[in-house]
Amino acid sequence: MQSEKKMALEVQNRSFSSVEQGLNLNSSGGFGSPHKNLDDDGRAKRTGTLLTASAHIITAVIGSGVLSLAWAIAQLGWIAGPAALMAFSVITWFTSTLLADCYRSNGSRNYTYMDVVRANLGGVRIQLCGVAQYGNLIGVSIGYTITASISMAAVERSNCFHRKGHHEKCYTSDTPYMAIFAGIQIFLSQIPNFHKLGWLSIIAAIMSFAYSTIGLGLSIAKIAEGEDVRTSLTGVTVGVDVTATEKLWRTFQALGDIAFAYAFSTVLVEIQDTLKSTPPENSVMKKASFIGVSITTFFYMLCGVLGYAAFGNNAPGNFLTGFGFYDPFWLIDFGNICIAIHLIGAYQVFCQPIFQFVESSSRIRWPQSRFITNEYAVSIPLCGDYHFNLSASCGGLAML
Repeated sequence: MQSEKKMALEVQNRSFSSVEQGLNLNSSGGFGSPHKNLDDDGRAKRTGTLLTASAHIITAVIGSGVLSLAWAIAQLGWIAGPAALMAFSVITWFTSTLLADCYRSNGSRNYTYMDVVRANLGGVRIQLCGVAQYGNLIGVSIGYTITASISMAAVERSNCFHRKGHHEKCYTSDTPYMAIFAGIQIFLSQIPNFHKLGWLSIIAAIMSFAYSTIGLGLSIAKIAEGEDVRTSLTGVTVGVDVTATEKLWRTFQALGDIAFAYAFSTVLVEIQDTLKSTPPENSVMKKASFIGVSITTFFYMLCGVLGYAAFGNNAPGNFLTGFGFYDPFWLIDFGNICIAIHLIGAYQVFCQPIFQFVESSSRIRWPQSRFITNEYAVSIPLCGDYHFNLSASCGGLAML
């Protein structure tokens, strides 16, 4: 009798063990698992692709500065100007491939640029790199605010020139347009994270192609007019266009403008963290970097070279907002609107890492604060619920 009871208990224990194993299988990602929508690190599955990563890179790299490259090449000339563009493109692509391999360290993910620094350098260099990264991001964001407002104000000036003539000063204030830009960014700052930013970057990338193409078309049209402009192998001439000191200063400024035009390393890891786990993130990111930098260099080269050919040594700093062209005024207006829309998206690309750092730090320090943690749902017709966070709104306003 005792042996029969013992056998029954063993069968019962085996049954319980089988059920437990089945439950463990389901909880680890089997069929019907609640974790099937999570990545290997327990976070929501990344959905980024080669297309969205390339769009993020193009949005981050191509800024309205593409229209000032004619000025940069005018300072350097036909030899050093294109050579500098090619050199910085190769350097940018090579360093981006190195940084892409740093996304995973010993199998674990580094979600941000600072996580990469922490995993590979450590010590006081974390603080130094943090100051450098976030200082750069804040500076770029401020620059985008100013440039976008200038582009919006340029539309008003263009219409004024069309009505009153090119000889008029047509002064317009940028301040109201900064306020408009700020209102748009407060709304867009509610985008929860970089992973939800793909649609905005695609729109911004399209806008960058649009105004770059407009600049190219207008340059080609000006070249076709056959107007005599003065260019040279070494750029602006000492004693004719500038003094020796101005030549030296402008040369370094032009090199700095070109180098800055390629910078996107401060957001590369954050872009890579949006990619799906398969194929490997570093492989996709390297391809995206190559595509993004190649397309950027192509447009940079065309805009710079053709812009210099159109304006010569008198190339303006930006021939859309600086009115190197006046007509057709509607095309100038459209180009400046494209610049503003692009910078609206680019602002978010550079600000999302700052928002993430501030919000995560605030949640850790004040976990009970309803101001920081609470979200409020507002129903918007045809768009569904819009989740509004007061701290994110204040953070976006503070950035502006």
